Amino acid sequence: MAQETLKVLLVEDNSADVTLIKREIFKADPNAEVEVCKNLNEFRSSVAANTPDLILSDYKLPTCSGLEVLEEAQEIAPSVTFLFVTGAINDEELAADTILNGASGFILKKNISNLHKRLEPYFNAITNNGHLVHPVRKKILESKRLVKDIELFLENFSKENMSHREGMLKIQEDLKRLKTGYDFRPLKDANNSTS
Repeated sequence: MAQETLKVLLVEDNSADVTLIKREIFKADPNAEVEVCKNLNEFRSSVAANTPDLILSDYKLPTCSGLEVLEEAQEIAPSVTFLFVTGAINDEELAADTILNGASGFILKKNISNLHKRLEPYFNAITNNGHLVHPVRKKILESKRLVKDIELFLENFSKENMSHREGMLKIQEDLKRLKTGYDFRPLKDANNSTS
């Protein structure tokens, strides 16, 4: 089976860090494709255009936090491995919080020279399980689209149902008005005179 190229999405605003991180990625996998984005909008566009196998994100970005990037990743690419590569997580509680929020892990930038060693297990897992993950990821995305279509249908159905109900209520009101305003005596008199 031919192996696909490993796709890494790096969310980082510092160009010096981008250079260092890319160098470490290429040590772990010289054939990896690395795309860089600097903010949440670029991140959304990139993931929508080409779902990565791995997302590496700084924690502190000028326009958003790394947790916002993580939340967006979980929404639009839930099966993608997400790691923080940051200098910002110095406290254990914050580190635990990132894991509890769905990150697969974090690597401190002060240890960036060992990044390739920390990435190798993730790269191996992605490479070895990619043939399983990609179809599952595709099914998840299809399911999400179907759920959105169903939600839209139900919303429109509910609106249509309300308009039908309003129409039925109006017809019922009109029938009541006709019934109460209609005089049945002339019909009875006409039936009695023909007998």
